[in-house]
Amino acid sequence: MGKDVIVACDFPSKEATLAFLDRFTGRKPFVKIGMELFYAEGPDIVREIKARGHRIFLDLKLHDIPNTVKSAMAVLSRLDVDICNVHAAGTTAMMKAALEGLTRPDGTRPLLIAVTQLTSTDQQAMESDLLIREPMGKVVMHYALTARNSGLDGVVCSPLEAEAVHRTCGKQFMTVTPGIRFADGELGDQKRVMTPAKAKEAGSDYIVVGRPITRSDDPESAYMRCVDEFIG
Repeated sequence: MGKDVIVACDFPSKEATLAFLDRFTGRKPFVKIGMELFYAEGPDIVREIKARGHRIFLDLKLHDIPNTVKSAMAVLSRLDVDICNVHAAGTTAMMKAALEGLTRPDGTRPLLIAVTQLTSTDQQAMESDLLIREPMGKVVMHYALTARNSGLDGVVCSPLEAEAVHRTCGKQFMTVTPGIRFADGELGDQKRVMTPAKAKEAGSDYIVVGRPITRSDDPESAYMRCVDEFIG
């Protein structure tokens, strides 16, 4: 499995997003389209970015009853995205339903991964807000195993857990890791973070990088710094 840097295009409009992507004159980055942009512009923004030659991680984190998620994934399967995701907390039944809905009549589908615990969540918040008393690492491994056993292709986890996920679920089970910051950067609202170079050492397959690139004065240079540190 190849490694890559995914740029989180967390913008409020099509205009802002395309203006940002126009600043990349060389390599076309793999991009993440999250809730903010998708809810603002709908599926047309996915089609337009795909037509420009970018690979797309559609990060909508579905979490609902199995039948609703299955139906939603059937709609999303018509978009030519590369990765979709759900919340692992939605249960095995929901993840299996998502996989069924995402699979097209010809048997093809995007990769499907599950969110374990958000990188903005730390042990204290998990215990006090979610009433989950187990250690973070144990919770993430349980969700990862549940996702793997449901037939999914990988998980979203913090880079701190990537190595353990591969050890538990196998090298081919994909790890997509947000919470990436440069050593000289600000953490923002992230709690469980790592640099691109450290994420590479930890075994992350894909890193998702937002503000260190999108808020940079020179986004293309910041992106290439990530690529150099993570891929080499």
